[in-house]
Amino acid sequence: MDNVELFDAGEKGKGLRTTKDLKAGEVVFTEPSFAAVVFDSLSQQVCHNCFRRQVNLHRCAQCKFAHYCDRTCQTACWDEHKQECAAIRNKGKAPNENVRLAARVLWRVQKDTGIVSDSQLISVDQLQDHLADMSTDSLKELKINVQNFLDYCPNTKHGSEYISHIFGIINCNGFTLSDQRGLQAVGVGLFPNLCLVNHDCWPNCTIILNHGNQSSLNATLHSKKRIELRALGKIAENEELTVSYVDFLNVSADRQRALKHQYHFDCMCKSCSEHFKDDLKMAAKETDGKKPSDELVKEVQKYSLECLAKIEAARVVKLSRECLEKQEPVLGDTHLYKLRVLSVASEVLSYQHNFSEAAGYARRMVEGYTKLFHPNNAQLGMAIMRAGVTHWHAGLIEVGHGMICKAYAILMITHGATHPITQDLESIRMQTEMELKMFKKNENDYHSMREAALLLACSQPDLL
Repeated sequence: MDNVELFDAGEKGKGLRTTKDLKAGEVVFTEPSFAAVVFDSLSQQVCHNCFRRQVNLHRCAQCKFAHYCDRTCQTACWDEHKQECAAIRNKGKAPNENVRLAARVLWRVQKDTGIVSDSQLISVDQLQDHLADMSTDSLKELKINVQNFLDYCPNTKHGSEYISHIFGIINCNGFTLSDQRGLQAVGVGLFPNLCLVNHDCWPNCTIILNHGNQSSLNATLHSKKRIELRALGKIAENEELTVSYVDFLNVSADRQRALKHQYHFDCMCKSCSEHFKDDLKMAAKETDGKKPSDELVKEVQKYSLECLAKIEAARVVKLSRECLEKQEPVLGDTHLYKLRVLSVASEVLSYQHNFSEAAGYARRMVEGYTKLFHPNNAQLGMAIMRAGVTHWHAGLIEVGHGMICKAYAILMITHGATHPITQDLESIRMQTEMELKMFKKNENDYHSMREAALLLACSQPDLL
């Protein structure tokens, strides 16, 4: 935490600011989780220690709930799991992830107090719970969670009021953890220092999960999972550090509504106050200086929302094509609804190995994203990476390699050189660079080689 200091951020409460100038991609600080759990739905697919998605995980022989990569991961996690293991055995089943996380937080508070290291700037007890701001329905759910906690931990020394405080803290401070490829949310954790970083819809930092290294046979030599706060660009000394709590790919009113509901504050950042890029996100198509009528735009937007509900649920390519056909003359290329349809269509078509059509949709999606996102946004980098790989598989090696190089430059800033995503992308970049040289030397030889490679890949789908 040498790069930051705690300060009074006015109406936002406490905040963190830099103590020196930072450059793009620099790690501002790292922090291990105070407590973290895997989601219920993925408890058998994700290691409960390092949060990597794996096949053939080893199950805890005692509680039969927790799963691990191997014995080294299990040993490394035992100190955190042992009380949970006994509670699950006594109860006969595991409660939901919120109850399990609250229990892990309280066990650690009881064992180590609310501050576990000199670098932790705030005690868990001091984090905001916003219980007074919760809706009636949220309070009912909270009451049920407290009762489930008491059933799960009947011998707890903590009263209902303090347990409610912990649930409130988790509700508005919990950080979603992703798998090692950054493609799926797999769990939730509490990081006290990270909780001090305030929100901005156009932030100067991003957060990634580093899953640590468990390759050593000696668990004491493992590096634990931790978040890394990384600078998206140059940050001047004494400048406040910010991250985004919500997806920027929504208009300001929707972001403000989501922030108020989940985090109980009114966002007044510059992006929201000035409705930054809202016009692009809801843009109508302009042809020869003319735009469609407001009534037609509203009609197509309503139709798009109805289609999206079906498309995102069932991944239907035919409906995606029909929706895009109706959107094309009416909605702009940066319109959110069009970008969402393009994203699903390109993803599903790639899964079906229809790479040529998927590449066209992916390219249009990336063009729209580039006009909306911060140039070093992680979501933009991931989208460009997927589009680049799709173009590569479609045989469009020049465009594909260019996109992969652009994605690599972004992910080097947002994830760093040692992250699994960046390392995978570097391997792909080297492969496409080699193929591009072959293509420029002799196109016929390149296409012959590519056809043979695709036949092999189709017989082994994991290669795609």
